[in-house]
Amino acid sequence: MRRREFLEVLAAAAAAGLPMASGVASATRLDALYDLPRFGNVHLLHFTDCHAQLLPIYFREPNVNLGIADATGKPPHLVGEALLRHAGITPGSPRAHAFAHLDYVAAARTYGKVGGFAHLATLIKRLKGDRPNAFLLDGGDSWQGSATALWTQGQDMIDACKELGVDVMTMHWEFTYGAERVKHVIEHDFKGQIDVLAQNVKTADFGDDVFPAYTMREINGATIAIIGQAFPYTPIANPRYFTPEWTFGIQEDALRSVVQDVRDKGAQAVVLLSHNGMDVDLKLARRVAGIDVILGGHTHDGVPLPVRVPNASGGTLVTNAGSHGKFLGVLDMDIRQGRLKDMRYTLLPVFANALTPDARMSALIERVRAPFAHRLTEPLAVTEGLLYRRGNFNGTWDQVILDALMQVRDADIAFSPGFRWGTTLLPNSTITREHVMDQTAITYPHATRTELTGESIKNILEDVADNLFNPDPYYQQGGDMVRVGGMTYRCDPNAKIGARIFDMRLHGKPMDASKRYVVAGWAPVAEEARAAGHPPVWDVVEAYLKTQPRLKAPVLNQPMLIGVRGNPGIA
Repeated sequence: MRRREFLEVLAAAAAAGLPMASGVASATRLDALYDLPRFGNVHLLHFTDCHAQLLPIYFREPNVNLGIADATGKPPHLVGEALLRHAGITPGSPRAHAFAHLDYVAAARTYGKVGGFAHLATLIKRLKGDRPNAFLLDGGDSWQGSATALWTQGQDMIDACKELGVDVMTMHWEFTYGAERVKHVIEHDFKGQIDVLAQNVKTADFGDDVFPAYTMREINGATIAIIGQAFPYTPIANPRYFTPEWTFGIQEDALRSVVQDVRDKGAQAVVLLSHNGMDVDLKLARRVAGIDVILGGHTHDGVPLPVRVPNASGGTLVTNAGSHGKFLGVLDMDIRQGRLKDMRYTLLPVFANALTPDARMSALIERVRAPFAHRLTEPLAVTEGLLYRRGNFNGTWDQVILDALMQVRDADIAFSPGFRWGTTLLPNSTITREHVMDQTAITYPHATRTELTGESIKNILEDVADNLFNPDPYYQQGGDMVRVGGMTYRCDPNAKIGARIFDMRLHGKPMDASKRYVVAGWAPVAEEARAAGHPPVWDVVEAYLKTQPRLKAPVLNQPMLIGVRGNPGIA
């Protein structure tokens, strides 16, 4: 047994209550995770989907991440004990807490918060100290997800990423600040330091590249190519008016051409920095040969073991590095005699208690937050239960938003988007404005109130369910099911579109297809919603919380699922 494995077993014992000296417990539980021997001569560090979280946070992993059709029972669609068994992770260990939702509250209190850019900076410097000329890659969704990012148009994260030492990035939520903002940052803030890559973003008129498709780098005597893949469904999942002159898409043929181009120019290894989502990346890896590794993001899947996908060139390693600054991927490659001989990949949890915060990054964070300190820390309520957002159908934070929409907007039914970003709060924590903004901070926050027929409501649910459960990953967009308040329904994820949603009820009574119901929602993608005078959703949630000074644990409104018994994507 290697030292690292031995210390993990001791850590599990400590978590289970075995007597152990506190200093030994601290070292065995956490620091041993970062005892990662160097391998090879080319090193890439990768984080993704940090969603503007500069400070350490709590973040609970999902207990529902269903895979259907060919994805059933395969990564990333494994949760809880099934995930730990697949990855060979010791139950009760720090890694078990990082990758699974099991015993979340107790484990969170044992191991503490995760992430934080000052702690991430320390870990990166530690790894770079043993990995000369290591490159740092940002998979996107870095500028959105917090109050300070929204209020500064992402400037706090732009400065933090520069301080962190990011070399290359691709994008998704960054586009929701608008094309002009993105171009300004690239031409000014990032110039000469950070390359923004996206082979699949073109101009709508002539189909020209908006961003460079790739970068070629000489690292320790080897030539590697890094290709960027931005989120392909940006104009569908987010308002089209933010990037009206750009087209997106997966762009398979263009990607094949780029791979061939960089190989012809001498690339000895090809890495795709992707924001497709893991299921899309798995299909892409089968169909596009010549890529050695896909460093993936978007779906927030913290996948402990990479998946090797066979293809015409031999195979591609597919990874996904979680979210919220909770993980750092380490890719070590051995490139000799003009080709890639071997590689190692490790996804490291970032435990704040194990890492001394970097002084320079800490000072930057304090500086960018200072003007907003009073607004951020205003208390709104105390939660009696665990508040989290993650899972295919609902989370307790989502339920709070639904309850707020129905009460404050006086609606029969509420819809809340299946966003996968948003931090976790432990029971008996004070809910501050910052915590609400962690769940709602977007540039199109309008809380709408409309009348919809029962038939329209079913069609909406069917459409979103098809996005989540279509057996072809290329027809998925990587979010979760829209959260629903007020009404109940049954869902068969394995059925075809039009037949997944049935038995819709309101107050226990079947809903009428022709009857009109008052529905509250938020985050509309239609441009006309901006001028309609709708309040921002955070005002709605704050108003609700101020009527609930002690917020009782929300009762989750979830559909009755059909046909998923035994699926290891549900605990």
